[in-house]
Amino acid sequence: MLSVYEGFFSGGARIVHTDVVRGLAEGGQSHQVLSIHGEVHREATRQRMEDDHCYRALTASGVPVTSLGRTAGLVDGTVAASVFSGPELAETARSMAAADVILSLKEQPLALLNNPGLPRRPVVACLHRSDPENQGPALDELKAAVADGKVAALVCCAESTRAAYEAAGVPGPLLHVIPNGVDLLRFRPDPAARAAFRAGLGIPAGAPVVVLAARYAPMKNVPLFLRAARAWLAREGGGHVVMCGAGMSGANPALRADVDAVFADAPELTGRVHALGVRHDMEAVYAGSDVVALTSVSGEAAPLCLIEGMMCGAVPVATDVGDSASIVAGHGFVTPPDPGAVALAWTAALAGRAGFAPALARSRERFSRERMIAAYADLLDRVHAAHTGGWATESPAYGDPAY
Repeated sequence: MLSVYEGFFSGGARIVHTDVVRGLAEGGQSHQVLSIHGEVHREATRQRMEDDHCYRALTASGVPVTSLGRTAGLVDGTVAASVFSGPELAETARSMAAADVILSLKEQPLALLNNPGLPRRPVVACLHRSDPENQGPALDELKAAVADGKVAALVCCAESTRAAYEAAGVPGPLLHVIPNGVDLLRFRPDPAARAAFRAGLGIPAGAPVVVLAARYAPMKNVPLFLRAARAWLAREGGGHVVMCGAGMSGANPALRADVDAVFADAPELTGRVHALGVRHDMEAVYAGSDVVALTSVSGEAAPLCLIEGMMCGAVPVATDVGDSASIVAGHGFVTPPDPGAVALAWTAALAGRAGFAPALARSRERFSRERMIAAYADLLDRVHAAHTGGWATESPAYGDPAY
């Protein structure tokens, strides 16, 4: 198997896909990864492939990772994202030649895989958003790959993803839902990690803590979170809010401007606002928190932060986007995108935290990494079996009787 990444940068889709690749490799499949970019500059954060946590996890597991060496966000844009040089295509062809099935992390790498002359292999694209039209030319690349017969199956991480792509014109039989899962040994309530995380930030053991784990991007609606935090901190005298993710640090001037604007009339409250940037110990961050917040306005499918936070004992409070409502149902609260309503829901989540604990414990199997990886393995085995012995001239949709 060859997985093609657009690049290594902070985000839930890369975390999920990397965990899937590692799990499949642990189960006996042979995997390698090709990254189009070797460095990405996003959300006011320079992210080198070699520094990325997912890259390190893959290589530590024995999964080879190579890159075409492109730099995104740090060049003048004279080379179009969909135009690839001869050497880049030759490197891609070498990587593909050794693979039986190609996994595309989201649809963006299809701009590379759609180039004529590359080895013909069945492609399984893994989709992680609920707004396919809001990703530039990626949807067109996906439709072109489907029309050409390259795509054998599409993995949707959420029902909202499946519905959105089908509504956008992608054939329904290609779309298969495999919900996100997490490592339950890593993401669990941990009193020691909770105490250490809070001590590191100077947060008292009994103080209520709300966490937002998100990159600094418009779809995440960080200003809504900050406005809710302003209202909540004014009411909760001992409360703290934590933000982490790419661009969620004082080094990002846009975030600083947002904080200054929201807290202009109460700057003293910002002493209880902690912007931590990218963290690689999210299990400790969630264990140290009481509420995991999601204030996104669009794009989300099955937000990993909600699942990870819940499994660590934090009560989820989310806006109704993607599959958030079904994930949160029975475990927390869904709110309208209104700062007052969000702040009140945080307070209700804190008051009901003990009552939600049994439901969170019972749901652990539903959100397990093992369930997710087994479903991927089954789908990939069937795709591979369907194409063994050569590529069909006209590739039917996976699941059709022609398979």
